[in-house]
Amino acid sequence: MTTPTNDMIYSVLDNNLSRIAGIKGAVLLSNDGIKLSSYELERDQAERIAAASSGIASTMKAISREVDGGRVIRQLVEMDDSYLCIVGCGEGSTLIVVTSRKARLGELGGEAVRTAQALGEWLGTPERGQAQRP
Repeated sequence: MTTPTNDMIYSVLDNNLSRIAGIKGAVLLSNDGIKLSSYELERDQAERIAAASSGIASTMKAISREVDGGRVIRQLVEMDDSYLCIVGCGEGSTLIVVTSRKARLGELGGEAVRTAQALGEWLGTPERGQAQRP
C-alpha cells in the first residue's frame, strides 16, 4: 500500500470538494481527533473542528452499535448558516466537510462520500487498541 503525501491528499480534497457550492473547507482526521490534513481552513480552526467532530463521529458509531445499525455512512449537521457533513474515511479516519447553506444537500453528501472513498484506499489508520497482532 502506498502512503499518501499531504499533496496527494490535498489534491483529492480539492478535485472533489471544490465542486460543492458554498464550500468552506474540510478536515481529515484520525478517529481520536488528530488532524491529518485540511482543505481551505486555518490550521487552528481545522484542529478545533477535528477535535470536536471526532466526538460526534464516535457517538454516532456507539449508537449504531447499540441499535445494530452497521457502519455509519455519513452524518449531516444543519446549522443556521452552515452544514457539516461527517463521513467515515478508511479504517480509523473521518472526513469533515463544512459548507455554507448555499450547498445542495445531495451534492454535499455525494461528494463527501466519493471523496472519503477515494481517500479510504490510502487511509488504513487502525483505531487505538484495535491494531492487529503479528
